[in-house]
Amino acid sequence: MSALLAEFRKSHPPKVTQVTESPTSKSLAVIDLLVLPSTVPVSLWGKLPQGKNMQALMRRKAAGSVPAAFTRLSNKRQTAVFVGKVDAAAEAFDLLSFGRKMVSAATTEKAGTLGIWVLGFDEAEQEKLVELLLSAAMAAAFVMPAFKSKVQPAQIKNIRLLGLNDRLDLSRVTAEAEGNNLVRFLTALPANKLDANAYAGLIKAMAAKEGWQFKKFGVGELTKMGAGAFLAVAQGNADDSASIIRLRYRPTGKTTKPTLSLVGKGIIFDTGGTNLKPFASMLDMHIDMGGSAVALGSLLTLSRLGSDMPVDCWLAITENRTGPTAYKSQDIVTALNGKTIQTIHTDAEGRMALADTLVLASKDKPQVIIDYATLTGACVNAVTTRYSGVFTNQPDLHPVLRKSGRDSGERVWPFPIGKEFLEELKSETADLKQCSPSGGGDHILAASFLQEFVGKNIAWVHVDLSACMRKGGLAHVPTEITGFGVRFSMNLILDKDLVHAASSL
Repeated sequence: MSALLAEFRKSHPPKVTQVTESPTSKSLAVIDLLVLPSTVPVSLWGKLPQGKNMQALMRRKAAGSVPAAFTRLSNKRQTAVFVGKVDAAAEAFDLLSFGRKMVSAATTEKAGTLGIWVLGFDEAEQEKLVELLLSAAMAAAFVMPAFKSKVQPAQIKNIRLLGLNDRLDLSRVTAEAEGNNLVRFLTALPANKLDANAYAGLIKAMAAKEGWQFKKFGVGELTKMGAGAFLAVAQGNADDSASIIRLRYRPTGKTTKPTLSLVGKGIIFDTGGTNLKPFASMLDMHIDMGGSAVALGSLLTLSRLGSDMPVDCWLAITENRTGPTAYKSQDIVTALNGKTIQTIHTDAEGRMALADTLVLASKDKPQVIIDYATLTGACVNAVTTRYSGVFTNQPDLHPVLRKSGRDSGERVWPFPIGKEFLEELKSETADLKQCSPSGGGDHILAASFLQEFVGKNIAWVHVDLSACMRKGGLAHVPTEITGFGVRFSMNLILDKDLVHAASSL
């Protein structure tokens, strides 16, 4: 096992226990989240330990406060209880955000064991709320990578789900949590810890453990193949560690054509290249490999769930460096599909690395390709860091994409692409320009550029990860690095049956 993979595995998921009887003061955990309906029936207070006291405390808090009240029970443990009120019919994003705030309040106690008690809802509502709160608790329990001399222990080691009618199947919640944790872990790593060799080593070790087929296309092989767009970005590196990696998940064990291909931008550090970024824009560019992390985390989640779908995963891993060998504005390069590209701005490297990777992914003729990338600042300007942008060559999928965002709590907004936008990318010296010198609508132009490298008759979705970082966290995730994309992808692939939806258009 690689050292980095071993480091990821160190943060063990919390132990989850399900309790199907009503809790008492004696059986409650050390810290408890008690979730009640937005309008609490009077009869419900009588079912709660010290219910009248809780009712009085909630009257004193401002409406809409999360938590709505805090108290300690008069039992031997002095159990801390954080009380919250919520409308079960609210949007998934709002419910996940509620869960994050409740768990965040509870972790100030640092006791290690967290109870979740959802009371006063019907069975379906209770199950939904328990799963969303558990997602928030598992995100908070994960210890993000840090390199301090003193190790920070996990604040949540055990989670008890209290007062359930029946035991729940939590496989989807735990699989998505592991996928999200992997994305956040990788994205947070400094570039000198997650360099190209270390990243490839971690992926190879994961493949061996998970039973995935692993193939690494190194610089030499890519040169022979003619991957000029990817290699233009990689040529400024100090060594030949750059690669495009292919993973294959085959539930039957047979090498069959993939139904779905996941593609990720893995720029492990982005200086901007010859067109060097200013300090503030370069500071956090270790996160520029976040798209590859989402593709990898989504593959891990599908694998954990035992999906019967054959899936490929393609990761474009390199740095974008400056130096005497780095590519330059006005260079002409030839991509794997034979199209020539006039480079305009070396900081538009993501679309170059993805172009050849999309060509490779298309060769096996999957029914659907989804690619993920921290691609453009224009998308952040358009939708902020609360949403991510989505683009597709099947515009009838726009309602499906939006609904997947709403239902998963990882919200997306669709934008148009197409040949008309290529008018901005016309070149006098090549088949097309890498980007427009004016920069207007760059998120749309970048996606329209990428579409030129997707094979014919393949449905394709591009996710521009504007929500990969948000101060204070996002939805259920409390950390600035959000790991956005895994929940959205699972909803789109599994719940909305993306492959069938795309093929029926």
